[in-house]
Amino acid sequence: MAAELYPASANTNIANSNAAATAANSKKNALQLQQSAQPPPPPQLQNLNNNNLESANWQSFHPTLRERYMYSDEIDLEADTVLATLYAAKKYIVPALAKACVNFLETSLEAKNACVLLSQSRLFEEPELTQRCWEVIDAQAEMALKSEGFCEIDQQTLEIIVTREALNTKEVVVFEAVLNWAEAECKRQGLPVTPRNKRNVLGKALYLVRIPTMTLEEFANGAAQSDILTLEETHNIFLWYTAANKPKLEFPLTKRKGLVPQRCHRFQSSAYRSNQWRYRGRCDSIQFAVDKRIFIAGLGLYGSSCGKAEYSVKIELKRLGVVLAQNLTKFTSDGSSNTFSVWFEHPVQVEQDTFYNVSAILDGNELSYFGQEGMTEVQCGKVTFQFQCSSDSTNGTGVQGGQIPELIFYA
Repeated sequence: MAAELYPASANTNIANSNAAATAANSKKNALQLQQSAQPPPPPQLQNLNNNNLESANWQSFHPTLRERYMYSDEIDLEADTVLATLYAAKKYIVPALAKACVNFLETSLEAKNACVLLSQSRLFEEPELTQRCWEVIDAQAEMALKSEGFCEIDQQTLEIIVTREALNTKEVVVFEAVLNWAEAECKRQGLPVTPRNKRNVLGKALYLVRIPTMTLEEFANGAAQSDILTLEETHNIFLWYTAANKPKLEFPLTKRKGLVPQRCHRFQSSAYRSNQWRYRGRCDSIQFAVDKRIFIAGLGLYGSSCGKAEYSVKIELKRLGVVLAQNLTKFTSDGSSNTFSVWFEHPVQVEQDTFYNVSAILDGNELSYFGQEGMTEVQCGKVTFQFQCSSDSTNGTGVQGGQIPELIFYA
């Protein structure tokens, strides 16, 4: 707390009463000035006897660290210490520091640490961080479940994730992730990594995996040979796939809903002409930015205007010239003006208010449909897209017309 300051004359011999009065007034004015600079007192609580009591959580009414008499209002956080700092901030009720820690964690959130941060956000009761973790885990489920961080979570978080309806991945990925967690848990408990011990450490989590929703081939080549299931369980699941009279299973039978992809259409109409649009291995590209964080999953592309045709295509997503995702694949068009989905291997997190570049290089039937009446801004659900021409585009695609009519995304 700031010390009281008094004028030097107050500590000297005072010659007469007028000087004494002047010193007293100076002291009084300094004290009043100091008191007026103090922050307002926190709200008072009253007990049953109408006595005023200061709020137990008085720290929450002071927005900066200096008002809690800290030495500095500067916060320097690092990835290795931020969780320990958040723990201390929660323990000693320092809301400003806790908020800074949560903001730091949100900006560093990605698929490889989303499950660990989910576990911590639940522990620290941070609902906003929890929601952000779920957004990443749902959209990038395969990467999140295959990460090393998934094997570090606690049992309760494991069960919550495995029951998640919105996980956007195949069930075989969930099953493999659960086995990896069980192996890590055996090692943490000092147990030999055996099928029996893995079943024991998993407990009911094993029966949260929706094994019957796998394809027969996935089950036969994976779970059936994992030794984690009993012979009776394996036998009954095979019967469930093939027999008319299906046995009762302890595993959930309903496939996860996953996420529904959204599509941003940037053209108001499409057309074709006898001499346009031609694919000759040149690049069609466009820049875009969004006002909310989303996950780009793929592109919707036009196909041949001359009947059914197969295309080879390379799609790419870049930011500031750095390739974030790409895929080389094929698709077949039916000769209509419909768009055809081409997916990245994994959805890619896209930050708000930053321009990204998407491109497509097609090889196949040269004559294609193309978009017209392009829009610089498109509202798609709760997300607003902005489009700009790209210098990478060498085949004529721009904002007003051309290719790449759709962006496919999760939000």
